[in-house]
Amino acid sequence: MIDLHAHILPGFDDGAESLEEAVAMARCACDGGISAVVATPHVVTGLYTPAKEAILEGVEHFRNLLSAKGIPLNIFPGAEYRLEPDLPDRLARGELLTLNDSGCYLLVELPSVMVPGYTNRVVYELLLQGVVPVIAHPERNTGFIKAPSLLYELINQGALSQITAGSLTGFFGSNAGAAARLFLEHGCAQFVASDAHSSTGRVPVLAAAMQEVSRFIGQEEADRLVKENPRRVVRGVSVVKDDLKEIATSRRGFLKRLFSR
Repeated sequence: MIDLHAHILPGFDDGAESLEEAVAMARCACDGGISAVVATPHVVTGLYTPAKEAILEGVEHFRNLLSAKGIPLNIFPGAEYRLEPDLPDRLARGELLTLNDSGCYLLVELPSVMVPGYTNRVVYELLLQGVVPVIAHPERNTGFIKAPSLLYELINQGALSQITAGSLTGFFGSNAGAAARLFLEHGCAQFVASDAHSSTGRVPVLAAAMQEVSRFIGQEEADRLVKENPRRVVRGVSVVKDDLKEIATSRRGFLKRLFSR
C-alpha cells in the first residue's frame, strides 16, 4: 500500500512535532503494511509556508534517516496546498511541489466549512497547465456534505479526490462516513489515504479502511484506491477512474439516500 497523504515530516506543520514522532509514524506505517508514504506538509498562506526546496530537502534527510535505522519505508515528496485564488500563478512560477515532484498531480485542500466560489476556476486553470488537482478529504468538507453535486462537477471537470481512511472507519463521525461512501459509490473518489498527523490518534494506517472499501464496492476497487492509483501518481502516469455517476443536487436528496440504507 502507498499512503498518498501524510503529515510525517517533523516541524513543518501540525503533523509530526519531532523527529522521534516522525520515526514512530514511519514504524506504524510499516507495521500496517504500507510500503511508501508521500510526505505532504500543509502550505497555507500566512500559516504554514514551507518552500518547495525545503520540503525536498526534508524528505531527503528523513529518507536517509529511515534507511540508517533499517525502517523499510520509502518517502516521496509532496505538499497539501490550500486552494487559494493565486494557486495557478504560483504553479506557473514553479513555486509548487507536485506529488513526488512529477509535475502531474497537486494535492489541494479546501476550507473545511465551504467550497469557495473560485474553486472551479482554479481547478480549470491548474488543468490548463497540465497538472491534475487532487482534492483532499472532500467528505470532511461541510460544503460538499451539504451539496455533494459540487464534487461531482469538479471530478467531471477533470479533478480527482482522496478520501480519508478515518472517515471510513468512523474516526471523523457519521456525516463524513456517509459522504465518503456516497462519493465512492458514484465514482467521485480515486484514492484513500491516511492524512496522518501522529503515531497515536490520526495514524498512518490504511488496512482497516481498505477492508471497508472492499466490503462496500469490492476488493478490486479497494486495491485500485489504495495501491494501484497511488502507485500511478508516484510514477506520474494517468490513474484509473471508475464510471462517474451524477449525484442529486439537493441536501434533501443526499439525506434521503443516507437514511434509506
